[in-house]
Amino acid sequence: MLPETLKSLFVRDLNRLKNEIESYREERNIWKVENGIANSAGNLCLHLVGNLNTYIGREIGKTDYVRNREQEFSLKNVPRLELIKLVNNTIAVVIQSLDGVDDSSLKDEYPVLVFEEKTTKEYLLVHLATHLTYHLGQINYHRRLIDSK
Repeated sequence: MLPETLKSLFVRDLNRLKNEIESYREERNIWKVENGIANSAGNLCLHLVGNLNTYIGREIGKTDYVRNREQEFSLKNVPRLELIKLVNNTIAVVIQSLDGVDDSSLKDEYPVLVFEEKTTKEYLLVHLATHLTYHLGQINYHRRLIDSK
């Protein structure tokens, strides 16, 4: 039951991420940083895609994804349509990966050390869902602040 709930939340919020990126009136504003804002919406989008493809896709779904976390924050001016494509691909990876997870396997140890100590798959998946919504809120605020000018 929890894997289906998590899958539903990830898909919902990744679709919200697409909606936020699509909602910028000016595409160039996706990449703006000002007023003490450290990361653009574009870089946060790339970060979320990298994060979910790593921790869900590669480690749970056994994809061959290779993460370049530094580029998630250094790349600039990736076209909006490319960002949307990356999010759509991530939705597919999350669905496929979580289709292979059942309630009993959630108590298993997550295969890599992410925090200071080992966690369960359940803990890490809940963490990833809250991480997604945290950055989604930042992107929403960024859009309303930067794109309203």
